[in-house]
Amino acid sequence: MKPLSLLIEILIILGVTIKTIRAEKHNKRQKERNVTTQVSANEIKQYLPHILEQRTSSNVINKRENLLEKQKNQRKIRIKGIQNKDILRNKNHLQKQAEKNFTDEGDQLFKMGIKVLQQSKGQKQKEEAYLLFAKAADMGNLKAMEKMADALLFGNFGMQNITAAIQLYESLAKEGSCKAQNALGFLSSYGIGMEYDQAKALIYYTFGSAGGSIMSQMILGYRYLSGINVLQNCEVALSYYKKVADHIADTFEKSEGVPVEKVSLGQLHLIGRKGLDQDYHKALHYFLKAAKAGSANAMAFIGKMYLEGNAAAPQNNATAFKYFSMAASKGNAIGLHGLGLLYFYGKGVPVNYAEALKYFQKAAEKGWPDAQFQLGFMYYSGSGIWKDYKLAFKYFYLASQSGQPLAIYYLAEMYATGTGVVRSCRTAVELYKGVCELGHWAEKFLTAYFAYKDGDIDSSLVQYALLAEMGYEVAQSNSAFILESKKANILEKEKMYPMALLLWNRAAIQGNAFARVKIGDYHYYGYGTKKDYQTAATHYSIAADKYHNAQAMFNLAYMYEHGLGIAKDIHLARRLYDMAAQTSPDAYIPVFFALMKLETMHLLRDILFFNQFTMRWNWLKPDNTVGPHWDLFVIGLIVAGLILLLRNHRG
Repeated sequence: MKPLSLLIEILIILGVTIKTIRAEKHNKRQKERNVTTQVSANEIKQYLPHILEQRTSSNVINKRENLLEKQKNQRKIRIKGIQNKDILRNKNHLQKQAEKNFTDEGDQLFKMGIKVLQQSKGQKQKEEAYLLFAKAADMGNLKAMEKMADALLFGNFGMQNITAAIQLYESLAKEGSCKAQNALGFLSSYGIGMEYDQAKALIYYTFGSAGGSIMSQMILGYRYLSGINVLQNCEVALSYYKKVADHIADTFEKSEGVPVEKVSLGQLHLIGRKGLDQDYHKALHYFLKAAKAGSANAMAFIGKMYLEGNAAAPQNNATAFKYFSMAASKGNAIGLHGLGLLYFYGKGVPVNYAEALKYFQKAAEKGWPDAQFQLGFMYYSGSGIWKDYKLAFKYFYLASQSGQPLAIYYLAEMYATGTGVVRSCRTAVELYKGVCELGHWAEKFLTAYFAYKDGDIDSSLVQYALLAEMGYEVAQSNSAFILESKKANILEKEKMYPMALLLWNRAAIQGNAFARVKIGDYHYYGYGTKKDYQTAATHYSIAADKYHNAQAMFNLAYMYEHGLGIAKDIHLARRLYDMAAQTSPDAYIPVFFALMKLETMHLLRDILFFNQFTMRWNWLKPDNTVGPHWDLFVIGLIVAGLILLLRNHRG
């Protein structure tokens, strides 16, 4: 049997209720679990067919043995009567115990996989984690099945198989998995591996949201905000986005600490970026070295490390206070903010809101956004001072301009409830949406980018498309770009332009000027829709007037020059060409040639009196003599003429 078909079958079998497992098989699996091996992506693929063979043969044997056992038990019942009931009771107890042990082992394997995944620093460890998930999934662990289904959908380790993923998701959905409901909704909304059905997608999302899927709630929020297959309703969108934003804000509040600036090697090791693994020991080493050289930022970050606690710097409020004080004495905003946090929360020092306020104000005056947020929060909640919603709004707004997520969240709260400001549902939703887009799922932007860079177009498209479905404007543009390139294989070729047009439209509604121009192009050329010059001109006009887009101005000028979808107007065409050149230096050369061609043809018309003669002059009309693309021919002649002039001038 081919490995692909084996993989599909095993993933179908994973959703089936676990049968009775013999004690010998349980012991064998226990031994396998205790063996530590280095695995690769190929070993994960090889493992799944191996499980299939075991489970398939096991199911056949179990069915046969169960039938024989049933017949044997019936004979015993007739012979031994009540005595046999005791035997059956004992056997059922043993079977239930075996099943419990089997389930517990699956849970342990899943937890081990999560731990390995969280601590992973490279691809090898991630692959080890997914091998553990594969084993746990084979034991009926639903969460592990979700992990494996996601791996098949997004193409982790080159395992992408949409058909198998759908079969597993459908099995999980029957078990009540809200993540599976969300995935099926997403696939239905794009017609990836399933029938394109927006109504069905909405049903899946609704069930997923009811089950607690954060992604489904965010998608529904975006749909009600934009009116996608539902009646546009700001209040409903607000309720969905608030649920997600509450979740995100709670995560940020629990991980409160001094944020990281991009200033030193120590910080890169602290958070693990730019190709460096997270290494607290190296981070502390570099910070101490920089602090010794007098770096106030390094002192502040040492304080942060001891405030939060880690393997290299165990949690120690006194040490944190020491280093924050050293940094603050040099006027460092991060150090001042750190001292404010210690006094605000009473870490190593008694709670003192007056001192906290003093340090937050000093840090805020230096433009530190987290200190501005803390001031806003103190005035908003009345922590140690009187409530003042106007001041709270002021500081939240200042912090939000630097992208401080909690400041944006509390601004949304104020607009949603009308606290200190005039209530505005639309503003509240937009702010909540901004908070929601900071969720952990945004990490898929990075994996999608690298998948595209590595040539794994299908994997990249699926990841961007999911983010696009959640309302990320950049992901909508990226998905549309991939679709119109027609390099993906997960959608039929004839569906790519219509889907790309839909995504360009969603991005344009969110303010993407380039997407607005693309919609004009699609209607101009008839990509994914009927050719419609008038609609194309409308979209070019929006991009030119609202966003001052040079490409849109140029395209619109061309349409006015030739009277395509709009009344012919040479003077307006000239003005738009000039505006395009003034708006963008890149448009200068195309505008130069376009104007040269326009003026040349205008001169010819004046000389030959094109507008005063009848049919006998038709042979002089460019459309009849040169063809519909005569303007390109003329531009070519102009370019050739200029080249000849330059050569003669040099000679």
